[in-house]
Amino acid sequence: MTRLGAVFRPQLPPERLRAVARVADEVGLDELWLWEDCFREGGLSTAAAALAWTERVRVGVGLLPVPLRNVAITAMEAAALHRMFPGRAILGVGHGVQDWMGQVGARAESPLTLLREHLDALRALLRGERLTVDGRYVKLDDVALDWPPEGPVEVFAGATGPRTLRLTGEAADGTILTAATSPDGVRRARRLIDEGRAAAGRTDRHEVAVYLLTATGPDAAARLRAELVAEGVESVPDLGVAGDAGTVAAAVRRLAEAGADRVILQPTGDEPDPEGFVRFTAEQVRPLVP
Repeated sequence: MTRLGAVFRPQLPPERLRAVARVADEVGLDELWLWEDCFREGGLSTAAAALAWTERVRVGVGLLPVPLRNVAITAMEAAALHRMFPGRAILGVGHGVQDWMGQVGARAESPLTLLREHLDALRALLRGERLTVDGRYVKLDDVALDWPPEGPVEVFAGATGPRTLRLTGEAADGTILTAATSPDGVRRARRLIDEGRAAAGRTDRHEVAVYLLTATGPDAAARLRAELVAEGVESVPDLGVAGDAGTVAAAVRRLAEAGADRVILQPTGDEPDPEGFVRFTAEQVRPLVP
Protein backbone atom coordinates (compact mmCIF):
# COMPACT_ATOMS: atom_id res chain seq x y z
CA MET A 1 0.00 0.00 0.00
CA THR A 2 1.20 3.48 -0.84
CA ARG A 3 1.42 5.65 2.26
CA LEU A 4 -0.05 9.11 1.73
CA GLY A 5 1.02 12.15 3.71
CA ALA A 6 0.88 15.92 3.75
CA VAL A 7 3.40 18.61 4.66
CA PHE A 8 3.01 21.30 7.29
CA ARG A 9 5.19 23.87 5.55
CA PRO A 10 7.36 26.11 7.75
CA GLN A 11 6.14 29.18 5.90
CA LEU A 12 3.31 28.86 8.42
CA PRO A 13 4.00 30.16 11.94
CA PRO A 14 4.68 27.38 14.46
CA GLU A 15 1.57 28.22 16.47
CA ARG A 16 -0.52 26.96 13.53
CA LEU A 17 0.89 23.44 13.89
CA ARG A 18 -1.38 22.31 16.72
CA ALA A 19 -4.58 22.80 14.76
CA VAL A 20 -3.19 21.17 11.62
CA ALA A 21 -1.79 18.18 13.55
CA ARG A 22 -5.08 17.61 15.35
CA VAL A 23 -7.00 17.69 12.08
CA ALA A 24 -4.52 15.19 10.61
CA ASP A 25 -5.16 12.86 13.55
CA GLU A 26 -8.94 13.25 13.41
CA VAL A 27 -9.32 12.59 9.67
CA GLY A 28 -6.99 9.59 9.56
CA LEU A 29 -4.08 11.06 7.59
CA ASP A 30 -1.32 8.45 7.25
CA GLU A 31 1.61 10.81 7.84
CA LEU A 32 2.22 14.49 8.61
CA TRP A 33 5.66 15.71 7.52
CA LEU A 34 7.63 18.68 8.85
CA TRP A 35 10.70 20.49 7.51
CA GLU A 36 13.69 22.00 9.30
CA ASP A 37 14.16 24.88 6.88
CA CYS A 38 16.58 27.63 7.90
CA PHE A 39 15.69 29.83 9.61
CA ARG A 40 12.13 28.94 10.34
CA GLU A 41 11.23 26.04 12.66
CA GLY A 42 13.23 23.33 14.40
CA GLY A 43 12.33 19.90 13.04
CA LEU A 44 12.57 17.89 16.24
CA SER A 45 10.88 20.45 18.49
CA THR A 46 7.89 20.67 16.14
CA ALA A 47 7.82 16.88 15.70
CA ALA A 48 7.73 16.35 19.47
CA ALA A 49 4.88 18.83 19.81
CA ALA A 50 2.88 17.30 16.94
CA LEU A 51 3.31 13.81 18.38
CA ALA A 52 2.24 14.96 21.83
CA TRP A 53 -0.87 16.67 20.48
CA THR A 54 -2.00 13.58 18.56
CA GLU A 55 -2.70 9.89 19.13
CA ARG A 56 -2.16 7.99 15.88
CA VAL A 57 -0.80 9.99 12.94
CA ARG A 58 2.84 9.31 12.09
CA VAL A 59 5.05 12.41 12.04
CA GLY A 60 8.05 12.68 9.72
CA VAL A 61 10.92 15.14 9.74
CA GLY A 62 12.21 15.46 6.22
CA LEU A 63 14.88 16.49 6.79
CA LEU A 64 17.43 17.46 9.47
CA PRO A 65 20.55 19.10 7.92
CA VAL A 66 23.53 17.15 9.26
CA PRO A 67 26.01 20.07 9.14
CA LEU A 68 23.93 21.76 11.86
CA ARG A 69 23.80 18.76 14.22
CA ASN A 70 26.27 16.73 16.24
CA VAL A 71 25.33 13.12 15.55
CA ALA A 72 25.09 12.30 19.27
CA ILE A 73 22.45 15.02 19.73
CA THR A 74 20.50 13.75 16.71
CA ALA A 75 20.61 10.21 18.15
CA MET A 76 19.54 11.33 21.64
CA GLU A 77 16.57 13.29 20.35
CA ALA A 78 15.50 10.64 17.86
CA ALA A 79 15.73 7.92 20.51
CA ALA A 80 13.63 9.97 22.92
CA LEU A 81 10.89 10.44 20.30
CA HIS A 82 10.84 6.74 19.47
CA ARG A 83 10.62 5.74 23.13
CA MET A 84 7.89 8.27 23.96
CA PHE A 85 5.89 7.70 20.76
CA PRO A 86 6.70 4.16 19.58
CA GLY A 87 6.27 3.59 15.87
CA ARG A 88 5.07 7.10 15.09
CA ALA A 89 8.22 9.15 14.40
CA ILE A 90 9.96 9.11 11.00
CA LEU A 91 13.49 10.53 10.88
CA GLY A 92 15.18 11.97 7.80
CA VAL A 93 18.60 13.60 7.51
CA GLY A 94 20.46 15.19 4.63
CA HIS A 95 22.99 17.68 3.31
CA GLY A 96 20.83 20.73 3.89
CA VAL A 97 20.80 23.71 1.53
CA GLN A 98 24.45 24.63 1.09
CA ASP A 99 23.85 28.40 1.00
CA TRP A 100 22.07 28.16 4.35
CA MET A 101 24.87 26.03 5.78
CA GLY A 102 27.33 28.71 4.67
CA GLN A 103 25.31 31.40 6.44
CA VAL A 104 25.90 29.73 9.79
CA GLY A 105 29.49 28.68 9.20
CA ALA A 106 28.60 24.98 8.88
CA ARG A 107 29.22 24.32 5.19
CA ALA A 108 31.22 21.12 4.80
CA GLU A 109 34.02 20.77 2.26
CA SER A 110 32.72 17.27 1.47
CA PRO A 111 28.98 17.02 2.15
CA LEU A 112 28.97 13.41 0.92
CA THR A 113 31.63 12.33 3.41
CA LEU A 114 29.81 14.11 6.23
CA LEU A 115 26.49 12.47 5.37
CA ARG A 116 28.05 9.01 5.15
CA GLU A 117 29.80 9.39 8.52
CA HIS A 118 26.66 10.81 10.13
CA LEU A 119 24.43 8.02 8.80
CA ASP A 120 26.82 5.27 9.88
CA ALA A 121 27.16 6.67 13.39
CA LEU A 122 23.50 7.59 13.81
CA ARG A 123 22.19 4.18 12.80
CA ALA A 124 24.72 2.45 15.05
CA LEU A 125 23.86 4.61 18.07
CA LEU A 126 20.15 3.99 17.52
CA ARG A 127 20.89 0.25 17.50
CA GLY A 128 22.33 0.65 20.99
CA GLU A 129 25.96 0.27 19.97
CA ARG A 130 28.90 1.92 21.77
CA LEU A 131 31.08 3.87 19.33
CA THR A 132 34.53 5.32 19.06
CA VAL A 133 34.90 7.08 15.73
CA ASP A 134 37.64 9.32 14.37
CA GLY A 135 36.27 10.40 11.03
CA ARG A 136 36.82 13.50 8.97
CA TYR A 137 33.71 15.11 10.49
CA VAL A 138 32.23 12.70 13.05
CA LYS A 139 34.33 12.13 16.15
CA LEU A 140 33.02 10.06 19.06
CA ASP A 141 34.92 8.69 22.05
CA ASP A 142 33.23 5.74 23.77
CA VAL A 143 29.71 7.06 23.13
CA ALA A 144 26.50 5.07 23.65
CA LEU A 145 22.91 6.06 24.37
CA ASP A 146 21.64 5.38 27.89
CA TRP A 147 18.12 5.16 26.44
CA PRO A 148 18.32 3.70 22.93
CA PRO A 149 15.06 2.90 21.13
CA GLU A 150 13.48 -0.38 22.17
CA GLY A 151 13.12 -1.58 18.58
CA PRO A 152 14.60 -0.97 15.12
CA VAL A 153 14.57 2.61 13.84
CA GLU A 154 14.55 3.47 10.15
CA VAL A 155 16.69 6.44 9.16
CA PHE A 156 15.82 8.11 5.86
CA ALA A 157 18.18 10.37 3.95
CA GLY A 158 17.37 13.06 1.42
CA ALA A 159 19.06 12.91 -1.97
CA THR A 160 19.02 14.48 -5.42
CA GLY A 161 22.36 13.81 -7.15
CA PRO A 162 23.58 10.39 -8.31
CA ARG A 163 26.34 10.02 -5.71
CA THR A 164 24.03 10.85 -2.83
CA LEU A 165 21.33 8.54 -4.16
CA ARG A 166 23.83 5.67 -4.26
CA LEU A 167 24.92 6.59 -0.74
CA THR A 168 21.38 6.40 0.59
CA GLY A 169 21.14 2.90 -0.82
CA GLU A 170 24.35 1.94 0.94
CA ALA A 171 23.96 3.69 4.28
CA ALA A 172 20.31 4.70 4.90
CA ASP A 173 17.09 2.74 5.42
CA GLY A 174 15.06 4.90 3.05
CA THR A 175 15.37 7.85 0.67
CA ILE A 176 13.49 11.16 0.51
CA LEU A 177 13.09 12.79 -2.92
CA THR A 178 12.13 16.42 -3.46
CA ALA A 179 9.06 17.71 -5.27
CA ALA A 180 11.32 18.36 -8.28
CA THR A 181 11.21 14.60 -8.96
CA SER A 182 8.99 13.36 -11.78
CA PRO A 183 7.90 9.73 -12.17
CA ASP A 184 10.87 9.20 -14.51
CA GLY A 185 13.05 10.78 -11.85
CA VAL A 186 11.75 8.28 -9.29
CA ARG A 187 12.68 5.43 -11.63
CA ARG A 188 16.20 6.83 -12.09
CA ALA A 189 16.55 7.32 -8.35
CA ARG A 190 15.47 3.74 -7.68
CA ARG A 191 18.12 2.43 -10.06
CA LEU A 192 20.86 4.46 -8.36
CA ILE A 193 19.66 3.49 -4.89
CA ASP A 194 19.70 -0.16 -5.91
CA GLU A 195 23.26 0.22 -7.20
CA GLY A 196 24.27 1.46 -3.77
CA ARG A 197 22.42 -1.34 -2.03
CA ALA A 198 24.09 -3.94 -4.24
CA ALA A 199 27.53 -2.46 -3.56
CA ALA A 200 26.88 -2.67 0.19
CA GLY A 201 25.36 -6.16 -0.02
CA ARG A 202 22.09 -4.95 1.46
CA THR A 203 18.93 -7.00 0.97
CA ASP A 204 16.65 -5.33 3.54
CA ARG A 205 13.68 -3.22 2.50
CA HIS A 206 14.45 0.33 1.37
CA GLU A 207 11.49 2.71 1.08
CA VAL A 208 11.35 5.78 -1.12
CA ALA A 209 9.35 8.84 -0.10
CA VAL A 210 8.69 11.61 -2.61
CA TYR A 211 7.05 15.00 -2.22
CA LEU A 212 4.37 15.99 -4.73
CA LEU A 213 3.69 19.71 -5.11
CA THR A 214 -0.10 19.89 -4.99
CA ALA A 215 -2.74 22.59 -5.36
CA THR A 216 -6.50 22.28 -5.26
CA GLY A 217 -9.34 24.74 -5.38
CA PRO A 218 -10.44 27.38 -7.90
CA ASP A 219 -6.98 29.02 -8.26
CA ALA A 220 -5.00 25.78 -8.09
CA ALA A 221 -3.38 25.92 -11.51
CA ALA A 222 -2.17 29.50 -11.05
CA ARG A 223 -0.71 28.79 -7.60
CA LEU A 224 1.06 25.66 -8.82
CA ARG A 225 2.48 27.46 -11.86
CA ALA A 226 3.74 30.35 -9.72
CA GLU A 227 5.59 28.03 -7.37
CA LEU A 228 7.17 26.01 -10.18
CA VAL A 229 8.36 29.26 -11.76
CA ALA A 230 9.71 30.51 -8.44
CA GLU A 231 11.68 27.25 -8.04
CA GLY A 232 12.99 27.45 -11.61
CA VAL A 233 11.53 24.07 -12.62
CA GLU A 234 8.54 25.15 -14.71
CA SER A 235 10.07 23.57 -17.83
CA VAL A 236 10.48 20.12 -16.24
CA PRO A 237 7.64 17.83 -17.39
CA ASP A 238 5.34 15.98 -14.99
CA LEU A 239 6.10 18.05 -11.90
CA GLY A 240 3.31 18.93 -9.51
CA VAL A 241 -0.42 18.55 -9.85
CA ALA A 242 -3.37 20.91 -9.72
CA GLY A 243 -6.99 19.85 -9.61
CA ASP A 244 -9.56 17.78 -7.81
CA ALA A 245 -9.06 14.58 -5.81
CA GLY A 246 -9.20 12.36 -8.89
CA THR A 247 -6.52 14.35 -10.66
CA VAL A 248 -4.27 14.38 -7.59
CA ALA A 249 -4.79 10.66 -6.94
CA ALA A 250 -3.78 9.88 -10.53
CA ALA A 251 -0.52 11.80 -10.02
CA VAL A 252 0.09 9.90 -6.78
CA ARG A 253 -0.47 6.60 -8.55
CA ARG A 254 2.03 7.52 -11.28
CA LEU A 255 4.71 8.13 -8.64
CA ALA A 256 3.82 4.90 -6.85
CA GLU A 257 4.02 2.94 -10.10
CA ALA A 258 7.46 4.47 -10.66
CA GLY A 259 8.70 3.14 -7.33
CA ALA A 260 7.58 5.50 -4.56
CA ASP A 261 6.40 3.84 -1.34
CA ARG A 262 5.30 7.11 0.26
CA VAL A 263 3.90 10.15 -1.52
CA ILE A 264 3.69 13.30 0.57
CA LEU A 265 1.47 16.04 -0.81
CA GLN A 266 3.28 19.37 -0.53
CA PRO A 267 0.94 22.36 -0.58
CA THR A 268 2.06 25.55 -2.24
CA GLY A 269 3.67 28.09 0.07
CA ASP A 270 0.58 30.27 -0.24
CA GLU A 271 -1.96 27.49 0.48
CA PRO A 272 -4.94 29.42 1.92
CA ASP A 273 -6.36 26.58 4.07
CA PRO A 274 -3.75 24.22 5.58
CA GLU A 275 -6.33 22.34 7.65
CA GLY A 276 -8.54 21.97 4.59
CA PHE A 277 -5.57 20.66 2.60
CA VAL A 278 -5.03 17.92 5.20
CA ARG A 279 -8.73 17.01 5.08
CA PHE A 280 -8.63 16.93 1.28
CA THR A 281 -5.60 14.58 1.38
CA ALA A 282 -7.09 12.14 3.89
CA GLU A 283 -10.78 12.22 3.02
CA GLN A 284 -10.80 12.70 -0.76
CA VAL A 285 -7.44 11.57 -2.18
CA ARG A 286 -6.66 8.67 0.18
CA PRO A 287 -9.71 6.55 -0.86
CA LEU A 288 -8.58 6.80 -4.49
CA VAL A 289 -5.02 5.55 -3.85
CA PRO A 290 -4.47 1.80 -3.37
